[in-house]
Amino acid sequence: MVHVGIIGASGYTGAELLRLCAQHPEFEVVYATGDTQAGTRAASLYPSLAGRYPTLMFEEFEIERAAGLDLVFLGLPHEASLALAPQLVGRAGCVVDLSAAYRLRDASLYPQWYGFVHDQPALLAQAVFGLPELHRGELSGAALVATPGCHVTAATLALAPLVSAGLIEPTGVVVDSITGVSGAGRALKHTSLFCTADEDVTAYGLLDHRHTPEIEQEVGAQVLFTPHLAPLSRGLLATCYARPSAAVSTESLLGALRDAYSGEPFVVVDEASPSTKATLGSNMAHLTARFDERTGTVMAICAIDNIAKGASGGAVQAANVALGLAETAGLSVVGMYP
Repeated sequence: MVHVGIIGASGYTGAELLRLCAQHPEFEVVYATGDTQAGTRAASLYPSLAGRYPTLMFEEFEIERAAGLDLVFLGLPHEASLALAPQLVGRAGCVVDLSAAYRLRDASLYPQWYGFVHDQPALLAQAVFGLPELHRGELSGAALVATPGCHVTAATLALAPLVSAGLIEPTGVVVDSITGVSGAGRALKHTSLFCTADEDVTAYGLLDHRHTPEIEQEVGAQVLFTPHLAPLSRGLLATCYARPSAAVSTESLLGALRDAYSGEPFVVVDEASPSTKATLGSNMAHLTARFDERTGTVMAICAIDNIAKGASGGAVQAANVALGLAETAGLSVVGMYP
């Protein structure tokens, strides 16, 4: 068995990691921290976990408890992960960070986009971006994995093959992304209150959302990214627009996506327009593309579950690859419906 620790297990991504580990044939959670919830049963905070974790208690973090484990997930704020990862890499078999602390290859971007100076350049260079569809070879045996953000996962899956194939211009790309309230985490915030979010759709992070450089890094294009908050618990839909750089058609765009993701266990390419409900609770990404001859515009759309494929599910998938396990272990390819 793979002995697993989840640092920051009391948040939404931590709860989702506990759910996924419970159905994983190789993972055994032996340590789950949640400093603000230390001493609380996981099943008391999340009754959905009671069937698998009836006695699991959230604990305070102790480095010696985490060191020596086969796999450690970090579900912490960015700067907390930045400080903690150096203490664990080399002492735990594999560290999978769900924050942005080790996602950007260029350390100089952190002050502008995240408001802190990155003081671990050597470890940043060692980290592998945790999107197996693009970085599977690098992930094998990785000691530190940086799981991508949910918006980044959807935009990258939709656009990267089209940029790589030279089908769209690498400038002026527009990404409009709609996500659910769970993306803001469990902490009490005015924007996450029912009376605020219900019956409302709001754009946020206008022109300067921190996921922008991450999308540009992985897609390989200049991007104008605008996220929107919708009254959903879970789900993310990214609609991306670009100008063609070659003669294209809807059929050729769909063909490029199908070629890029042929054999991928968690990507579906179809003519049908993707929906967030179709991905609910699964690790799947649903993709389509169109070419509008009237305006000369390429459109690519991706739907995912923001907490699953966009966070904890993607982290488990990357961990499976890093540890040499079956990539699909513990992960569903079928969404919950209705």
